[in-house]
Amino acid sequence: MLNLQSNHIVDLYSWVDDNLPVVKNPKGGRPCIMSDNEVITLLIWNVIALHQKTLKDIHTFTQMYLNKEFPKISKYKNFVAQCHKVTPMMYYLLNQLLQNDELQFVDSTMLEVCTLKRAENYKVAKNLVNFGKNWQGWHYGFKLHATTNIKGQLCNFTFSPASQYDAQELPNLLNDNVKILVGDTLYGASVMRKIMHKKYRTIIISPPFPKQDKKMATPFQNHILSERSRIESVFGILKTRLHLVSSFPRSVRGYFVHYIRILLGYQILALSKGF
Repeated sequence: MLNLQSNHIVDLYSWVDDNLPVVKNPKGGRPCIMSDNEVITLLIWNVIALHQKTLKDIHTFTQMYLNKEFPKISKYKNFVAQCHKVTPMMYYLLNQLLQNDELQFVDSTMLEVCTLKRAENYKVAKNLVNFGKNWQGWHYGFKLHATTNIKGQLCNFTFSPASQYDAQELPNLLNDNVKILVGDTLYGASVMRKIMHKKYRTIIISPPFPKQDKKMATPFQNHILSERSRIESVFGILKTRLHLVSSFPRSVRGYFVHYIRILLGYQILALSKGF
């Protein structure tokens, strides 16, 4: 993986072009001004170098400052439609970069789509979002569930309404390669731990509930529990530096263009030791 710097946009395009399968353009219809690979490069580059929040900002910046690299750019409406079109391709690239370590950390974080006082009038993804509560209080939106390795690189992820209980997403996050999974107390329910051990032979390690004062832990368990903050740092980078939480998208597809491009950009940075 390249150690990307601000002048490596051409290298990024080459990487995208090399790693996406070749798809023949369907016959008929007017061809797009920009290729799909160019649009994907722009979306990822924005996450890596610019941290802009909206597709409008990306489109405007490209017109003004990236004329040499992208001499032809679609009109904004067509650019947005093409961003929606290439989301499955970005998802494919992200899946190719997911790590598969035997030791993983698991957690979830809220992705608000609006403030609580506006929730009653919210319409964009109304059938997909919900209210959820964590130690910070109530939220309205989605929830990102993720696993990372000890280096902070993503291993797996899913999205759900904010009301989804964390442990219920474990079957969608684990596989046979995960030997030890470290999470907070919400992942310590005995029923799910038994199910995951039976299905994947995975041992789940989590702190005891406050009332469980008779449990014992080995020095190894205490050590890896002390490393659990690593995944919280990942969420901090995603939300504060890369602007994963957003209320700007105007459609469900728009939300997942935003989420997938941020996660893909983060994973490239994490693998190239950009953090």
